[in-house]
Order: sequence, then C-alpha cells, then structure tokens
Amino acid sequence: MPICSQKDSCSPLYLPRLLQKFTTMRIFANLKTASLHNMNSETGQLSICKPFETLTPYELYDLLRLRSEVFVVEQTCVFLDLDNKDQYCHHLLLYKEQTLTATARLVPPGLYYPEMSIGRIVTSPAARGTGVGKQLVATAITECYRLFGSGPIKIGAQLYAQKFYESFGFVQAGEVYDEDGIDHIEMIKP
Repeated sequence: MPICSQKDSCSPLYLPRLLQKFTTMRIFANLKTASLHNMNSETGQLSICKPFETLTPYELYDLLRLRSEVFVVEQTCVFLDLDNKDQYCHHLLLYKEQTLTATARLVPPGLYYPEMSIGRIVTSPAARGTGVGKQLVATAITECYRLFGSGPIKIGAQLYAQKFYESFGFVQAGEVYDEDGIDHIEMIKP
C-alpha cells in the first residue's frame, strides 16, 4: 500500500508530520542495543553510545553526514573520512528533537594510539554555543573510562580548540602539526 493512499495525504502539510514520525521511530527503534541513553535536562540532548555494528543505517547516515558537513564542506578539507577504524569503535551520538547535534568516535587503546582515544569530535553548526560540545566531550570521557578502563586518553585536536580541551584536563603532548591543511596538536588527559 502506498504511503500517500488518501487524496490529501501527500499534501505539503502531511509530509512533515510523516517525516517526523519516521525520524522518531528510527532514532528510538534500537535503544535496546545502546550502552548509554540519557536525556540531559539542561541541554535537552539525548545521548546514545553504541558499537559500530549496532548502529542503525539512519544513525550511521546521520553521523557520516554531520562529519562530512563540518570536516569536508565547512572546513573545506578534502580528506578520506572513512579510514577503516569506525568499525572497531563505539560512537557517541547526541540528538535533540530528532536531529543529530554532535558526535564523537571512542577509539579503543592500540587502534590509533597506544592509549584510548576520542576522535571525530564534531558539533553541528546549528547547535554551537548551546553547551552541546561540552556535553559531548564530558560524556565521551566518561564513556571511554567505562568501556576501556582507567588510563590516559589521547586526542589529536585542532589547534584553535586547545583551550577548550584543556578545560577537561587535557594537556599538550606534542608539537603543532599539519593535518590536511589544518594545524593540530596531540593532547593527553593523564
């Protein structure tokens, strides 16, 4: 049976309601496999942390689209985001009103660095200035410790965000280096 079976069901007013229904269903359909799902009362963000193999196709699309929107388009940086590491990581997704606002990749020790790591940290341009970036990093740190145990966490941060990461206890652990035309710095949270 087609979605638009009634005379007025394909009207411009009907489609947004239909999209909202499907979006809500796709986000909440697979929460049983999530290792964390919390609603932050201050930001209204739903946090979901899952291993790669349990991401729904919609969640995977959302996170790859956001990473591409910011890392490739906004930062005008042509690089291969799909580096064959996502499959071995957990992914932290923050949603607000069915929209992915931020995401990070939680990397086990030995995959990228000897230490556990947080990578692909990205906040939607529309959500910046709302505190979602702070919530993302704080939750990512907590989840790294839960998933991988105690120990240092290493990141490769864009240089302009150094002070932001220092507010979470990260310290400089190397010299400034160029990655895809953007200055980066390795930082570690002891």
